[in-house]
Amino acid sequence: MGRLLLVGNSRWHWAERQTDGLRVWHESGPPAHPTSATDPWADLEAWACVGSWPAELALPPARRLGVEAVPLRGSPPWLGIDRALAGWQAWRLQGAGVLVADAGTCLSLTWIDAAGGFRGGRLSAGFGLQLRSLHGATAQLPRLGVAAAAEDSACEPWPMATAEAMQRGCLKACVAAVQQGCTDLAASGERCRLWLTGGDSERLLPPLQAAGLEPVHAPDLVLEGLAALAGLS
Repeated sequence: MGRLLLVGNSRWHWAERQTDGLRVWHESGPPAHPTSATDPWADLEAWACVGSWPAELALPPARRLGVEAVPLRGSPPWLGIDRALAGWQAWRLQGAGVLVADAGTCLSLTWIDAAGGFRGGRLSAGFGLQLRSLHGATAQLPRLGVAAAAEDSACEPWPMATAEAMQRGCLKACVAAVQQGCTDLAASGERCRLWLTGGDSERLLPPLQAAGLEPVHAPDLVLEGLAALAGLS
């Protein structure tokens, strides 16, 4: 079974086709050792790229899938391949209009209409990037790791401690961005189902549900879209 790869902004995302579906894993960077001395990418079925990769790895250009390969109506050439894949995969599974919230390094909202057309979106800093930016751009705010961040349910509504206040504020900002996107589409008369994906999607899911939203949670939506698209080629 072939492997699939998405080179992300901060991590490398892998999938492997198996008889019962996809096996997915995530790494902090490229593999340290090739799988084959003669052809290190012999089992790489397809790959796509959002971030950058070391040129010496010589990823096979013939197996790279770009945004032009994603069958979304009206998508511009500058659309990120991750957004295109997630939007297309959610639309084809939903069979109706979707708003995809991808909670990764960037929090992206991508609107796909009922006919499978790209209708635009919104981009903002993701949860971890917000935390890092607060530390990097201020004199006294601490550097916080996303992995150590408390769950929303464990935080006080108005924390006294600085670290908890940062976590609470950044999480609420992400949740509010998704909520506002849903509200604006509903106010315009558009009926779209919310889909939630990305590395921080599990962190956003409980507060979104508490706010009355019921997103379809598909944390590996981009890789699933890549697998589906590779199967069409």
